[in-house]
Amino acid sequence: MSDVIPDGPVRSTAPTRASAPSSPPPSTPAAARPTAAPSGHEAETGGRQPTALQATFLLCLSCLSVLGAVLIAPVQPAIARAFADQPGVALLVPVSLTVPALLIGLTAPFAGRIVDRVGRIRLLVVALVAYSIFGTAPLWLDSLPAIVASRALVGVAEAAIMTSSTTLIGDYYSGARRNKYFGLQTVASAISAVVFIGAGGALGAGNWRTPFWLYAVGLVAAVLVPLMLWEPAARVRGQLPAVPWRRIALPLLITVPGGAVFATPIVQLSFVLDAAGVGSTATIGAISAFAAVATAVGGISFARLARRGPTFLLLTSLGLACVGIAVLGLAPAVPLIVVGAVIASAGTGLLLPTLLTWTLTTLPFEQRGRATGVFTGALFFGQFLCPLLVFAFTAALGGLPAALLAMAVVAAVLLAIVVARRPAVALEG
Repeated sequence: MSDVIPDGPVRSTAPTRASAPSSPPPSTPAAARPTAAPSGHEAETGGRQPTALQATFLLCLSCLSVLGAVLIAPVQPAIARAFADQPGVALLVPVSLTVPALLIGLTAPFAGRIVDRVGRIRLLVVALVAYSIFGTAPLWLDSLPAIVASRALVGVAEAAIMTSSTTLIGDYYSGARRNKYFGLQTVASAISAVVFIGAGGALGAGNWRTPFWLYAVGLVAAVLVPLMLWEPAARVRGQLPAVPWRRIALPLLITVPGGAVFATPIVQLSFVLDAAGVGSTATIGAISAFAAVATAVGGISFARLARRGPTFLLLTSLGLACVGIAVLGLAPAVPLIVVGAVIASAGTGLLLPTLLTWTLTTLPFEQRGRATGVFTGALFFGQFLCPLLVFAFTAALGGLPAALLAMAVVAAVLLAIVVARRPAVALEG
C-alpha cells in the first residue's frame, strides 16, 4: 500500500528567522540524479507496457484447452466405427474426449511451480510445441489406446499452456484491466467452443483424422510467443517464497465443485433436449450456441460488477446457476429448457472469472504461478467430475431430471458456504 501524502504545503513548526539570501545550489548532473523507483506493477512487467495485442494473444492461447476438449466431439461416432474391432472401444472413445481435462486437473499444480521457478515464457514455448506434437499424433496412430495416451499428453501440455497464459494476464495487467481480461477469458472460451465444435464437424465429414491437423496451431503460437510476449520479471533465485495457501483455501475448495457446476449446462443440455424430443443436430447446436452467448454475457459483465466484491458476485453467479440448472431438470417443454440454459450459462460465465480473481488478486508475482496452477487444476478436475456426478445421481435418483436437481443442490450448498463465510476481498486494485 502506498504512503498517504497530505494535501497542501508542509509547514515547518520551527521558529522562523531572517536569513541572508543564499546563492542557488549547484545543479546536479542528470546522470547523477536519483530516478524514481518503478511501481510494484511496473517492476513485475519489467518496465514494459503491455497492450491489447498481448491480451488478445493470451486470450487466444487460453482457447487451446477448449480446442482440446471439444474439437473431436463431432467425430466420436466415426472414431468408434474405425476401431470397432478393438476391445474396450465403448469406453476408450469417450475417455479420449475427457482425459485431457483429467490430466490438466492432475498436472496444472506442478506446471504452476515450474512457472514460478523457471519462468512463464520458457514453459509456454515448450508446452505449445508439445501440444502440437501430441495433438497431431492421431493422424498416424493406428491403435485406440495409443490415441488415448496421446490425448492424455495433450492434457499435460494444456495444463502448462493454461497456467502460463493465465499467470501472464495476472502479471501484465492489474486492477480493472485485469478484471476485464479475466472476464474476456471466459467469453473467448465460450465462443471458441462453438467455433471448434463446428470446425470439428466440418473437417471430420470426410475423414475423422482431419480435425487433428488443427493442433498444429501450437507450433505457430510457439514461434509468436518470444516475438509478442516477454518474461515479466527476473526468476526467483533460491527458495521460492511460500504461498499463503490458508488464505486462498476457500476459493480453491469452492472451485472444484464450482467447475462441476460450470460444466453442467454445457455437458447436459444436449441430453435434456434429446429427452424433450429434439432430434435435429442443427437445432441442438443452435440452442447450445445461444447458451454460449449467455456465458459470454456473464463473462463480460464481470469487469463491471467486480467492484461489488466476491460475496455479491458469488451469490449472483451461483444463484443464477442454481436456478437455471433446476429449470433444466424441471422444464416440460423446449422453450423453458432454453430459458434454463440461458440463466445457468449466464451464471457460470460470471462464476469463472470471479473464482479466478478471488484466488489471485492478493498474491504477488513470486506466488502467482503456483496459485494459478492449483486453481487451473481444481477447475478442470471439477469439470472432469461433472459427467461422473451426473451419472451417479442419475443411477441413484432414477433419471436425468433428478440428477440435474441434485446438481442445483450442489450450487445451493456453495451458496450457503458463501453466505456463511462472506468473503470480503477487493477485486479491483
